[in-house]
Amino acid sequence: MTQDHDLAAARQRLLDDFGKIVTDTETLLRSLASVSGEKAAEMRNTVGANLEAAKGRLRELQGDAMDKATGAAREADAYVKGNPWTAVGVAAAAGVIIGIMIASNRR
Repeated sequence: MTQDHDLAAARQRLLDDFGKIVTDTETLLRSLASVSGEKAAEMRNTVGANLEAAKGRLRELQGDAMDKATGAAREADAYVKGNPWTAVGVAAAAGVIIGIMIASNRR
């Protein structure tokens, strides 16, 4: 489970970083709009094309992440429905552990 959590955290960091890159690229593209000349126009076109490709890839990654999260939620739901008493036991044990931790912190 830790490996899955680490993978999910790494994926989220990647999505966050990718989103920042897209934002920075949009800012760069806006600043290039005021620059004139053939070379600047070529740069705007290249940056614009790369930005659109990055946005498409980001949407794809977000869609994949949503699909996997939805699948995991469905699996958890199916497990709980198939093993209700196990789920109740785990929830009760977690409640007892949390209660003990809270009580020990108050002392």
